[in-house]
Amino acid sequence: MCGITGIYGMSSEKSASTIRLMNNAISHRGPDDEGYYVDEQVALGHRRLAIIDLSPAGHQPMHSNDGNLEIAFNGEIYNFQEVKKLLSGYAFKSGSDTEVILAAYQQWGKDCLQHFNGMFAFAIWDKAKQELFIARDRLGIKPVYYFRQDKTLLFSSEIRSLLQSGIVPRKINSKVIYEYFTYQTIHAPETFINNVFMLMPGHYMTVNASGINIERYWHIVENTDFSSSGKSYQEVCADINKLFFDAVNRRLISDVPFGAFLSGGIDSSAVVGAMSRIHSQPVKTFTIAFDESDFSEAKFAKLIADKFKTDHHEFLLKPEDFLNQLPEAMNALDHPSGDGPNSYIVSKITRQAGVTMALSGLGGDELFAGYPVFKRTELLQQKSWLWKLPLPLRQLLGKLITTLKQDTASIKQQQLLLSPDASLQYSFPVSRQVSNAKQLASFIEEKFNGIDAVQEIVRELNKHKALPLFSQVSAAEISSYMQNVLLRDTDQMSMAVALEVRVPFLDYKLVEYVMGVNDEYKNPVYPKKLLVDSLGDLLPDEVVHRKKMGFVFPWERWLKKELHTFCGDRIYALANRGFMNKEALNNRLQSFNEGKPGVRWLDMWLCVVLEHWLEKNNIEY
Repeated sequence: MCGITGIYGMSSEKSASTIRLMNNAISHRGPDDEGYYVDEQVALGHRRLAIIDLSPAGHQPMHSNDGNLEIAFNGEIYNFQEVKKLLSGYAFKSGSDTEVILAAYQQWGKDCLQHFNGMFAFAIWDKAKQELFIARDRLGIKPVYYFRQDKTLLFSSEIRSLLQSGIVPRKINSKVIYEYFTYQTIHAPETFINNVFMLMPGHYMTVNASGINIERYWHIVENTDFSSSGKSYQEVCADINKLFFDAVNRRLISDVPFGAFLSGGIDSSAVVGAMSRIHSQPVKTFTIAFDESDFSEAKFAKLIADKFKTDHHEFLLKPEDFLNQLPEAMNALDHPSGDGPNSYIVSKITRQAGVTMALSGLGGDELFAGYPVFKRTELLQQKSWLWKLPLPLRQLLGKLITTLKQDTASIKQQQLLLSPDASLQYSFPVSRQVSNAKQLASFIEEKFNGIDAVQEIVRELNKHKALPLFSQVSAAEISSYMQNVLLRDTDQMSMAVALEVRVPFLDYKLVEYVMGVNDEYKNPVYPKKLLVDSLGDLLPDEVVHRKKMGFVFPWERWLKKELHTFCGDRIYALANRGFMNKEALNNRLQSFNEGKPGVRWLDMWLCVVLEHWLEKNNIEY
């Protein structure tokens, strides 16, 4: 796990100094080593967090045995030993997965991507072809950002690195302001910086004298595996059991101490249980506990730790501890997000305990119908007759709902009733919205461009082969919130403290298979029934049937009291920016502080995060 940087189309004299500026900006991602390659056409930079082959032989950028290829690689190829056996004609000089990528690219070109199982973002410079090849993993676990100006291309694992180059203008991408406040993030390929983009998951880019070409090599719908069709429930459970244990086993390859995040929920407990059955030594597990028993999941984590006899580490986090670390968590943000500090705290605690790599249960909810939106979507389809009513009647019904109860759920119900139909294209975006365009227009001066990013994502997914309804929701969740909030936050917050996080539920073979399973088998009559049944006796009933909790902090109180000045200063500063309505935003903050209905803590927190990030990075409107 590392950080990569690169420049194409700049003189070697200028690129040599620029690549160092870019690399220094992401030194936190790789404290173990750094390296550079510079020639007349390209510069590559690398920061190393050594996980596999800790020797100097793993130094990057690394060149192929014939000297023609140079690579900068971030991530892990879990099946590199299997791929290595297919490359018997290559004289390997290291035991690293990096060199396997080089050998595979030398033999198969871009088709090497079909052989890799892992999380990765890498760039290969082909000297003979004078061509740069950049690729990102299928599910978007590892990031690549890029900026293009005329015939010059800059790329990096983080936006701050591009900004540090001195070449990328520090200008805000004004057309995504509404998107951020609507969905608490910006969806790839867009970012908050003008003309800085993210390479999409499952895509690769080639750069040469002819220009830039971006192609897709994997798609969550197109690559769905329907081999479960016709199989009994028991047979499907057996398949998932094998795929899941294989996924966990693959992610235990490491030359450094490792552990697992353990919340005591189904997903993290499943990962820890599988690790314990595979690994001969006690698994190191990490849990954050709270004084307030109503908020704390520690007792469930302890139950799992005891069951699997893990080397358990429980850290009591008091509100003042969290608040004290909040500024550094905010500074770790590479791109604004409504979430993130929680990930930073657990990553920091885990890293300080001497662990360099940890497994996470991220992805289980998206894959196994763990969110309420799965059942809500099914119920909406059953009530599709409502959209056959005349629009005026639906408008009247929506107005009645919001008159009776003016809360977020009622506003969303009204919004749904005004949609053309009950299809996922219209219902799913509403389920993920923090606010809608009509609500935001009162305090955002920038005019809404009419483009709903999540609606566009779902529309694109629907162009492909038909999936079962729950799988359609899974594809939407994975392609929107998971990739653009959960995975992005996990990467930037864990790498801020030089911790590698691996996610077994996002093994592409497991994802492809579960996406093809029919709704009858997935129906969550109890939480994530298909996953639980597939694991047999791995999980105790107390964990399976407990109330879902997650990180719960008293944010509303904090924003009004302990964080009152911290937040107020940033919101007042944001109000003075040209894209905000100063009076309306200040009035909104006053309404929140006075406890008036209609303004939630998250509405205010998104303002705080954005302004903090804009100030720290000197971003102009």
